Amino acid sequence: MAAVTELAATVGTRAACLALWVPRGSYYRDRRSAPSRIRTAPRPSSVRALAAAERETILAYLHHERFQDRSPAAVYATLLDEGQYHCSIRTMYRLLAAKGESRERRDQLTHPSYQKPELLATAPNQLWSWDITTDSAYCSAGRD
Repeated sequence: MAAVTELAATVGTRAACLALWVPRGSYYRDRRSAPSRIRTAPRPSSVRALAAAERETILAYLHHERFQDRSPAAVYATLLDEGQYHCSIRTMYRLLAAKGESRERRDQLTHPSYQKPELLATAPNQLWSWDITTDSAYCSAGRD
């Protein structure tokens, strides 16, 4: 891209990109992402962002014994029924994710692994089995 920049000073950006077979979009994107153009100032927080005390209040509700095994949507609905609105459901999920707690909050059952039965006959007429697959064409032909 340095060659395009040097050539663009004399013939223009469009002609330089055409001559060197460089797409202009790539050239401008490269110029925009140059290290001199990177912002070092932190991004300002929104005026609508929750204060630290409000975030702690919401997390306290989510961690309360009454709500510890319920989803943020259920906590939101319960608090709304009680006349309390603190934030949106999505904000509750964001706060939990920031703390590394965004997993399924309900208890999960673990099912035992299925063991395939082993059938063993040691003498005649001890083990009976059947086959439920039938050839429908063969069955209908016998009815004629």
